[in-house]
Amino acid sequence: MTSHAPVAVLGCGLIGESWSALFLAHGLDVIGWDPDARARAALTERVDRLCRQLDELGHAPERRGALSIVDNVADAVRSVTWIQENAPENVPLKHRLYAEIEAAAAPNAVIASSTSSLTWSELSVALRRPERFVTAHPFNPPHLMPLVEIFAVDDGVRRRANDFYRSLGRETVFLKRDAVGHIANRLASALWREAVNIVAEGIADVSDVDAALVHGPGLRWSVVGAHMAYHLGGGPGGIEHYLRHLGPSQERRWATLGTPRLTPDICRLLIEGVAREADGRSIAELELSRDRGLIAAIATRRNAHEP
Repeated sequence: MTSHAPVAVLGCGLIGESWSALFLAHGLDVIGWDPDARARAALTERVDRLCRQLDELGHAPERRGALSIVDNVADAVRSVTWIQENAPENVPLKHRLYAEIEAAAAPNAVIASSTSSLTWSELSVALRRPERFVTAHPFNPPHLMPLVEIFAVDDGVRRRANDFYRSLGRETVFLKRDAVGHIANRLASALWREAVNIVAEGIADVSDVDAALVHGPGLRWSVVGAHMAYHLGGGPGGIEHYLRHLGPSQERRWATLGTPRLTPDICRLLIEGVAREADGRSIAELELSRDRGLIAAIATRRNAHEP
């Protein structure tokens, strides 16, 4: 793939528009398609807003890519070698979309799915050439969050995916086997399960659970991962000392973690708690606040690593 080869973005909701902004900011032309005419009509304005966020992070490409929007899948994929699919998490729907893609795409085009929970095995069975298929799960929003989780069965496609996303400043990780939720969403789901359990058991309110995470482990996890955090928690002896001396206490904590059900009563507690924490702010206002925080955090991390 050359630096100015066009990329097809199929599905232009939150993930698709975010990918589009990232691609454009790195000089790639984008051909966007969505089955909803309203989404297609609004795409340019939404992407422009996200590109301005990337400008705040110092992206000043010699050439910003051009965005074109088409009203059918064939026109989107016919001239590209990279297809970023962002359709809803619906297996039959994705299978139908893949049939349209394969009918028009070039033989060397990679089909990359942004799926957040579905597996390569579930999705690839619909393809005549599954070896060119890769799951490439970003963390939302992809134009700001650097993580991309990759699974492919073909070594060449895996290398192409790694090179492609790395060229966009992304941090790639690889699954050794495909798994529901990949890596990051499995971790996030495990944490949220206990966050829900804490509320359900009356241990703390929604806002205090969130505050504890943001000002405690969340801040530390933005610098080191879970395993490394416990390695450092073991003092000079590291993880070996931690496991030997504090492993039993960790197991006692694991034994008390809950497996809550999202019953109507628990859902009501969560909805009411989030509403109190939002304090009248709209989703758009909350997203803006989140993105401003992410931009500041990314800039700080970047400056910390510069000589």
